[in-house]
Amino acid sequence: MNKKEEQRIAAQLAKMMAMLCVRNTRLEDLHAGLVPVSRTGDFSDVRVIDADGNEIPWPEVSHLDDDEMKALMKQIVNRLYTFHLKADDPDFQRMVDRWAPVVEKWDEPEIDEFYKQKPHD
Repeated sequence: MNKKEEQRIAAQLAKMMAMLCVRNTRLEDLHAGLVPVSRTGDFSDVRVIDADGNEIPWPEVSHLDDDEMKALMKQIVNRLYTFHLKADDPDFQRMVDRWAPVVEKWDEPEIDEFYKQKPHD
């Protein structure tokens, strides 16, 4: 298999895994709701006032707590696990085929900066 074909397959697989394993998870619940208006565009002009009256700049607000993060990561890990275990299952493959036209419209992936970092000792 040549490099271009390898990249095409990897891109298609990455987009399909994102669709089936990350999208439509608890992440959608976290995404739901009202988005504050920002006149600056960077949300530095938005503040949250908590129950104790503390005013917190939007960029410093944690948008999900530890329990929400744990539940989200557990669901994503379970979906990734299922994706790998069911890859050869005909019913699962039919589901993948149904979503293929959707992910084809997504932007092409790029190598993430995280993997360009030097390993830590």
